[in-house]
Amino acid sequence: MSAGAEMTAVEIAAPGGPEVLRPTRRPKPRPGPGEMLVKIAFAGVNRPDVIQRQGLYPPPPGASDIPGLEFAGMVVELGPEPGPFRVGDRVCALVAGGGYAEYAVVHHSNALPIPRGLDAAHAAGLPETFFTVWTNVFERGGLKSGETFLVHGGTSGIGTTAIMLAKSFGATVIATAGSAAKCEACRALGADLAVDYREQDFVAAVKAATSGRGADLILDMVGGDYIERNQEAAAQGGRIVQIAFLKGSKVTIDLRRVMLKKLTYTGSTLRARSVAEKAAIAAALEKHVWPLLAEGRCRPVIDSRYPLAEAAAAHARMESNAHIGKILLEVG
Repeated sequence: MSAGAEMTAVEIAAPGGPEVLRPTRRPKPRPGPGEMLVKIAFAGVNRPDVIQRQGLYPPPPGASDIPGLEFAGMVVELGPEPGPFRVGDRVCALVAGGGYAEYAVVHHSNALPIPRGLDAAHAAGLPETFFTVWTNVFERGGLKSGETFLVHGGTSGIGTTAIMLAKSFGATVIATAGSAAKCEACRALGADLAVDYREQDFVAAVKAATSGRGADLILDMVGGDYIERNQEAAAQGGRIVQIAFLKGSKVTIDLRRVMLKKLTYTGSTLRARSVAEKAAIAAALEKHVWPLLAEGRCRPVIDSRYPLAEAAAAHARMESNAHIGKILLEVG
């Protein structure tokens, strides 16, 4: 195999801690029908990557075993049946795996042009969080202008995105975070109220801020004992959307509260969705959100950047929970 047919990638040597991530040489992928090969400039690091590294979140069938769900870079090759992009176009993209590498393939419908005014680093922090927030907060959760929205983990990549988009579309935003500094960061992004969950009961804080009514929509990635507390914090007819469960997925739910408060409880995952499903989200983002990015009304928050070969340090940063915003790998 010629040197030009290979690339550097980061693989998971075995399930375990950050140290199991190691640079390796892999064959450069080739684009199939409707796909394009992208030379990656930056790749985003996300919580699902950490869970995959731990051996708890295998890639869906057919996806690369290389971690990484999002990236930004330049199109360098088109497969058969190309879409609207051309060689030389700057794009960001959502994939089911393969982002921790110098090159990756993506179906053209799951890629978007880098918004005007954003560099590749900020664009790499868009796909995973913006796709997730749009589909869960606005499509499944149905957030409307004038409603009260509660998001947990307000300084995570998902949290910072949710705060900015919810405010941009006219909601009152309450965020939880784990320190005074993180609460200040949430307020700087537009949160109307930030609750330090280590010092305050977020249920009481939400009730106080809404004159006892509660939140119309709650986005939760914690699970565990937050499930019951979210029900208490929700308004009559409120909606709760579950997208992760850092404190556990198996819980006991009091169905009487669900019935009496007429709550809607839903959730979703993004990675295993079909190309067509992801394409529909991409189209909605390009129509409704990309103009906001081009106008500078919201902008991905970057916490830190690490060279591709230091992916282990990037994972350690994420697991420290000290980050505010996106953690990136700089590829080339």
